Amino acid sequence: MQQNNSHKQTKFRDHSAETNLFLRRALIAFAVIIVMVIVLLSKLAHLQIFSYGYYNTKSNNNRIEIIPIPPNRGIIYDRNGVALATNNTIYQLNIIPDKIRNLNEQLEQLKSIVNLTDEDIENFQKERLNYKSHRAVPLKYNLTQEEIAHFVVNQHLYPYVNITGTQHRYYPYGSALTHVLGYVSKINGQDKIRLEEQNKITEYVGTNNIGKIGIERFYEDLLHGQPGYEEVEVNNRGRIVRLLNHHDPEAGEDVYLTIDLKLQLYIQKLLEGRRAAVVALDPNNGEVLALVSSPSYDPNLFVDGISSTKYKELLNDPKKPLFNRTMLGSYPPASTVKPFLAVSALSEGVITPKTVVYDPGYWQLPGTTKRFRDWMRWGHGKVDTTKSIEESVDTFYYQVAYDLGIDRINYWMKKFGYGERSGIDLSPNEETRAVLPNRDWKKSRYKQSWLQGDTIPVGIGQGYWTATPLQMAKALTILVNEGVVYTPHLLLKKKSDVLDTALPKQNKPLPIEDSSLVNLISKSNWQIAKQGMYRVMFGSRGTARKVYADAQYKAAGKSGTAQVYGLKNDEIYNADSIPEHLRDHALFIAYAPFDKPKIVLAIVLENGGGGSTNGGAVAKHILDYYLLGIESTNLETTDSSIRRDD
Repeated sequence: MQQNNSHKQTKFRDHSAETNLFLRRALIAFAVIIVMVIVLLSKLAHLQIFSYGYYNTKSNNNRIEIIPIPPNRGIIYDRNGVALATNNTIYQLNIIPDKIRNLNEQLEQLKSIVNLTDEDIENFQKERLNYKSHRAVPLKYNLTQEEIAHFVVNQHLYPYVNITGTQHRYYPYGSALTHVLGYVSKINGQDKIRLEEQNKITEYVGTNNIGKIGIERFYEDLLHGQPGYEEVEVNNRGRIVRLLNHHDPEAGEDVYLTIDLKLQLYIQKLLEGRRAAVVALDPNNGEVLALVSSPSYDPNLFVDGISSTKYKELLNDPKKPLFNRTMLGSYPPASTVKPFLAVSALSEGVITPKTVVYDPGYWQLPGTTKRFRDWMRWGHGKVDTTKSIEESVDTFYYQVAYDLGIDRINYWMKKFGYGERSGIDLSPNEETRAVLPNRDWKKSRYKQSWLQGDTIPVGIGQGYWTATPLQMAKALTILVNEGVVYTPHLLLKKKSDVLDTALPKQNKPLPIEDSSLVNLISKSNWQIAKQGMYRVMFGSRGTARKVYADAQYKAAGKSGTAQVYGLKNDEIYNADSIPEHLRDHALFIAYAPFDKPKIVLAIVLENGGGGSTNGGAVAKHILDYYLLGIESTNLETTDSSIRRDD
């Protein structure tokens, strides 16, 4: 009974329903497939048609690279065509850091292969910040042949490291011209900001270095040139497969300087071991023949980036080799200013060619007991203008300063270039105005009013007055030319000027400034000052007559002894009893030949003693060499430690 009931409850399969279900599922699946195909086709259309340009470019960027080619930097020559700054080919190790998984590990491995130092790695990490991703970054410069050989043997282990040749700035005369040429060094963040502001950043793609100071900086636009490029196909390891396109770079302009290398080297040798500065100009056009600051330093140290240890050495050197004394050194001009004050006083009518004063060895400020001493304690007796220059009579110029007053002194000395930059073709940051004092200056500097007593030491180039050797040389050039002012300059010509035969050389403009001194000062007043300077060297009482007793040419000059500290009323100067840094500076200005000057000199020997003896001796050696070809480095100077001379 139960079996029958069970049999009655059994159901048979509904094939029609199953077929309908299958068909519905098949249709849904087919619809999904159709939709997916449509989506796929749409995506393909988007990629292959609508976005073809974009992805094609992306693809090419993965396959094609633009490699910048830096231009060769222009060569710098002296006036006679001797190369002062050149380019050498060196080999550097480059690495693509973004493609290396274990960069630090690989750097450690390279240490033993190419003598990679911790400092090299530190510099690389800093420089890496200046490069775009996937670009090769210099890891080590100036590889030796041995280092190159070691790396080539192991190159298969380092697919993203390679060696390339590059141009490297080189200064063959080392420290002799650093304060003229300056140097190039790695482009830093500040350089990039400046280049971006000037819209020049694209001109430095692929370039590591830029002029930092000196001629290298001032004429950077001439010397740098324009970069080229190579369009290359690369593989997935960054290796070049083939060259697709090439555009040559445009080399920088070669330039010729006014510097006479032989004279520059001779003066440097002459000043060896001294802290000193010498400026030599051609008074006929303002060309700088020599610009020597001693001691100096080797600019080659900076080209690839100077080590922090070496830089600290230079920075902390008590002799200050980094300091350009010719343009940044501010010294009391001392008695070298007396010819200029004499011309000014004659022009103002404060004195006349017939003025005679009596010098007892001191000058007393009217209405006070304050006395200003002469360098010759017993005095010079009766003194006229010519004798005041010949014997460097301090009391005469105390009176001149008193009668002129600080306002007129300031007015006239500005005409001679004191208190102003010279206009030389170097960065203004590399030259100081020094100090030509006046009332406003003292008020601003010390919050004090100008006193009459402040004016008196200014009459002998002391007190608040300071000047640079370049200012002294320019002032003397103005005197030699009787008021015509030539701007000191270092650029003689560019190579393109030499090649451009269509431009007549005689039409080349000279850097000249207008000067009202030509009309303000009579020829007779100029001649009085010049005659006094001639007698400094050849007069019977000239302060430098002993030094120039055997001179084979006629010259004129003026000594100066700049006091670093003042003496008390009864104190006697003795250099042996005081520290060297407190001893007097020796100064000397000169020009020769007397009738047709070819050279003007300004010399400062820091803590060098008497200007007429020691400064005059240096000047004579230089004039002997330049005018007669007599070379001597046996510089004998007179011991002036017992007293102060002028």
